[in-house]
Amino acid sequence: MKNQLISASVFVLMAFAHSVFAQDWPQFLGPNRNSISEQKGILRTWPASGPEVLWTVNVGIGYGGPVIKDGRVYLLDRIDSIGDIMRSFDFATGKELWSSSIASPGAFPFPGSRSVPAVDGNFVYACGAVGDLFCMDIKTHQMVWHKNIWTDYGGKELPIWAISQCPLIYGNMVIVSSHAPEAGVVAYNKLTGDIVWKTPNLGNETYVSPSFIKISGEDQIVMVTSSTNPFGHPGAEKTMGKIIGIEPLTGKVLWEYKNWECHISVANALEAGENKLLVVGGYELGCVMIKVDKKADGSFTVAELFKHNEFGDHTKPPVLFNGYFYAQFSTNGKRDGLVCMDMDGKIMWKTKNAPKFDKGSMILADGLILATDGTNKLYLIEPDPAGFKPLASADLLKQGGVDNRNRMTNFGGPTQNWAPIALADGKLLIRDQSRMMCVKVAE
Repeated sequence: MKNQLISASVFVLMAFAHSVFAQDWPQFLGPNRNSISEQKGILRTWPASGPEVLWTVNVGIGYGGPVIKDGRVYLLDRIDSIGDIMRSFDFATGKELWSSSIASPGAFPFPGSRSVPAVDGNFVYACGAVGDLFCMDIKTHQMVWHKNIWTDYGGKELPIWAISQCPLIYGNMVIVSSHAPEAGVVAYNKLTGDIVWKTPNLGNETYVSPSFIKISGEDQIVMVTSSTNPFGHPGAEKTMGKIIGIEPLTGKVLWEYKNWECHISVANALEAGENKLLVVGGYELGCVMIKVDKKADGSFTVAELFKHNEFGDHTKPPVLFNGYFYAQFSTNGKRDGLVCMDMDGKIMWKTKNAPKFDKGSMILADGLILATDGTNKLYLIEPDPAGFKPLASADLLKQGGVDNRNRMTNFGGPTQNWAPIALADGKLLIRDQSRMMCVKVAE
């Protein structure tokens, strides 16, 4: 009996260890939407030639990243003249298993894909660049339901950078930001596509996807809107952006912070503990930390803790580790590279151009940061507030082509490998403007 109990205990421990090691990456920024993985055994050194590339597949141009679930990879690809293409690959081999296209042609600056799917149960959810939100059965590869989060709510001309929504699954809902004239954030029944709730339009256009956080122990959805874009809307009256807390079951707006100044917001809000939220941007202003507290009567107070332009990120929220934030901060007017900031807003260090980091993607795993630099390198970094500590780097990403007919439709090039990355089973998925590759990064 004793031996049976020991065997059972060993089995449970092995199963637990495997579940931690094999944690999937089923949505934008990972299981908890915060760029943190439970992966252990990250390799701390790489050969001179770089980490082993297990497989490579061709993909279209764009900025959309992959997700991983149950040994399958899902990527929303795009050909602007045709539309969005959901593609599924075998995670072990890279073999393409199936693809299904959605007729949604359209052209816009920096063409191609720009969002990350979400996988839940037997379904994959994705939102394309012209607003097509859909649920697809991963077994039959058939469309279950299909909406358009832009035109369904009075949207006409697309926002200048198109639609960049990464769906958020919450309970029986899939939640996205429309920001068309007649809707802000919208929750759909994830099985039927029926509207569960929607908020009114929340302000200026935004490219931010919803976040899931806890305030005073209660679930909330947080949305960020942009300040007025002086280039996209010249002559328009300037209004500030907002950070907004929403009750996830009803869509009720619970609180608002109304002094966010970033005219192209892309990065979602990051929960920083103790009811604090950090929001970053790349277009002046760089960052703001707020604290939201629930009062005895059920209402909320919002306090600004600090705000400055020495820390930020164009496209993704920072990585938080041991009380310090790490982000890739570059704007049209400054190049601060990888930046470390403490909880009080104090800047610890900046790499600037030595080395340069610009709109790349980062994952924290096993106390280390895996980061693409937005150009061609993959880095392994030990996060340390004392200074930048790279352990290894490798040139893995390539430049794409450039359409010289119009600089606003350029793609590829040395500064545009911006796609989110994904990690599961010791393997990292990264992509440039023509390929997605699977890289071994753990034992």
